[in-house]
Amino acid sequence: MAKFVFGMNVSLDGYVDHEAFGPSAALFRIFVEEAQRQAGSVYGRRVYELMRYWDDEHAGWGPAEREFALAWRKQPKWVVSNTLDSVGQNATLVRGELERTLRAVKAERDGEIEVAGPELARSLTELGLIDEYRIYLHPVVLGAGKPYFAGPRPPLRLAGHERVDENVLRLTYVPT
Repeated sequence: MAKFVFGMNVSLDGYVDHEAFGPSAALFRIFVEEAQRQAGSVYGRRVYELMRYWDDEHAGWGPAEREFALAWRKQPKWVVSNTLDSVGQNATLVRGELERTLRAVKAERDGEIEVAGPELARSLTELGLIDEYRIYLHPVVLGAGKPYFAGPRPPLRLAGHERVDENVLRLTYVPT
């Protein structure tokens, strides 16, 4: 059975914003390694549209970006959206029957499946489908924005912590 993992870069005050701050080279290397071993990804529409960036080659990429793009393109993706009409390569559009569809994905697969996006994670948290929360905590204060926990705050237990570079901690929590 697969494990659904919701992980994102988070400011000290609990917000996610890919434009306000991003991963260092050391943290991006971790993201590359995670993408290479993931059994897939589940996206909401907004994050999926951002991630489509990795579908195309870009002239300024270095080796790490190319590795990430290759791993991302290979893995299956499930995109939860009622507004999209189609999705790209290796992606399946999920409309309605969210719980039934994603429970089947978990049951049919092994390994980690990334969950990306606070709104989607809120829905999956409410359904009891998130198995692990990974917070990549950055020394940034945003003061406003999209919170990591967009809805219910489930009771959690700290399962691990690690300093991943000079400024970022990875905090791993599991539901209690």
